[in-house]
Amino acid sequence: MLELRPNCEWCDRDLPPESPEARICSFECTYCAHCVETVLHNVCATCGGGFVERPVRTRTAYREGLNLSLQHRPAAIERTHSRWSAREVASLSSRLRSVDPRSR
Repeated sequence: MLELRPNCEWCDRDLPPESPEARICSFECTYCAHCVETVLHNVCATCGGGFVERPVRTRTAYREGLNLSLQHRPAAIERTHSRWSAREVASLSSRLRSVDPRSR
């Protein structure tokens, strides 16, 4: 189950569970669409992978007996921040952004 982290790890923008602006890599590093496009250039600062739009968890459980909703499995509340400097992010991004994420 995804953590649904509450913020962009670069600019600290709030990304609530229903946000269409949230992007994640396969390790759930979470950034806003703006930072993915303009700072990271679709290169995760940590793993070098690409990003996809983060799925939205339903607010309500629709299957009886299965507590699969935000009500029962809330989003994370602990904020996360990138440990990488702007220079380190730019270096990795410049090396990998021309390579399709499926080929990295």
